[in-house]
Amino acid sequence: MTTQPVAFYDRVEDALHDQSLQTALGRATTRFVSNRANALAQVDDFDDLRARARAIRANALSKLDVMLETLATNVEKRGGHVCWAEDGEQARNYIIELARSRSVNMVVKSKSMASEEIHLNHALEQAGLEVVETDLGEYIIQLAGETPSHIIAPSIHKTREQVSELFHQHLGMPPTDDIPTMTATARQVLRQRFLQADMGISGVNFGVANEGAICIVENEGNARLTTTAPRIHVAVMGIERVCENLDDLGVLLQVLARSATGQRLSVYTSILGGPRREGEPDGPEEFHLVLLDNRRSEIIAGQYAEALMCIRCGACLNACPVYQSIGGHAYGGVYSGPIGAILTPLLQPELPDVHKLPHASSLCGACQWACPVNIAIPDMLLRLRADAVKAGKYEWFEPLAMAGYREAMSTPQFYGLGGKLASFGTRLMGGKQGRIGWLPPPLDQWTKERDFPSFAPRSFNSLWEERQRARGEE
Repeated sequence: MTTQPVAFYDRVEDALHDQSLQTALGRATTRFVSNRANALAQVDDFDDLRARARAIRANALSKLDVMLETLATNVEKRGGHVCWAEDGEQARNYIIELARSRSVNMVVKSKSMASEEIHLNHALEQAGLEVVETDLGEYIIQLAGETPSHIIAPSIHKTREQVSELFHQHLGMPPTDDIPTMTATARQVLRQRFLQADMGISGVNFGVANEGAICIVENEGNARLTTTAPRIHVAVMGIERVCENLDDLGVLLQVLARSATGQRLSVYTSILGGPRREGEPDGPEEFHLVLLDNRRSEIIAGQYAEALMCIRCGACLNACPVYQSIGGHAYGGVYSGPIGAILTPLLQPELPDVHKLPHASSLCGACQWACPVNIAIPDMLLRLRADAVKAGKYEWFEPLAMAGYREAMSTPQFYGLGGKLASFGTRLMGGKQGRIGWLPPPLDQWTKERDFPSFAPRSFNSLWEERQRARGEE
């Protein structure tokens, strides 16, 4: 028996009335925004740094084919292996066959949005492998049987009380809301997993083409253990996540940490260049880099190429009033928030209701203001809305409403009459308080969450005409 997917607006409705979610989002996003502001205040000219980061990302996209070939060649020179995966299926099959051929039983993973994008965990488990997430946030949602709701903070939607309940249920931890106790409990369990695992799978923050290396940034140390303790390391990288050299990487790391968590630099910044070499005490015996396309080549050839500049800092999510209200799961895809409302329709167009995601924005511009590479997110959201209309994906009443609006705005007589009727009707419904608590569909979407104000007794035009007449008489 299959269950019908929950519609987008129903997911939004559920999120708005989830008090635990609202508490968790309020705590976390407020802290992220404050930390980012403090971090930027310490930079002499962040606008200049931001412009340099944008130029670096634009340069990478303009020479993506060359940089990827350079990266792959240099990785192989260092003894690594490269898989060019056209889509998620090819990436999954490569990793599963590699695991089978090397008699892998257990896999540990560090945080990777690319692996979430291709549903790698499910595929590995279906192939009979045990998969353990080692990032604390990812581990929490794995225990809960959920997916990440934030790019950098997967369990942002969970309160400490909910995490305590999970750990009590799955790990036998005595009930407590003391965060150090909870992290110590998870650490004790996960350390054993690192020692038992045959394969470690990581994401990639940036590939450095000229060095044949990958860079991973984190704050917990789990990625270092994931990439060095098991005998095989597999890194999954979206093809757009490449830069040319270490100088470019240095700039990107500065804006990434400040925008993501408000740090000058993440606690752990690892630059990895292949398997363990002769005489080295640490590191994997094998290194495999999976370069994931998954529609990115199509995107870079079109009008939404700028979306691939994203460095996955999550700043646009934290700044967005819509994300602050509904969290990540309401978006329905792997990527949430303003950038997710662009990437999800492009990378996962088969998802139901995906055309509605660009409407999950007030177009206030906070997302672009927060973006460390100044991506024109509001412009692309508007273009995606227009694309949906051209494809016939809109509500039945919208053409009628637009036709009526066009007629009213282009005919002064209709405009004036409409204003008078609206003023009379809303004042009648609003009473002495001037607030309307309910409007009929589809206008009830507004009054479900807030009152609608009554129109003024007189229009601006009538007041202006009266003022002009008075001046003429003087």
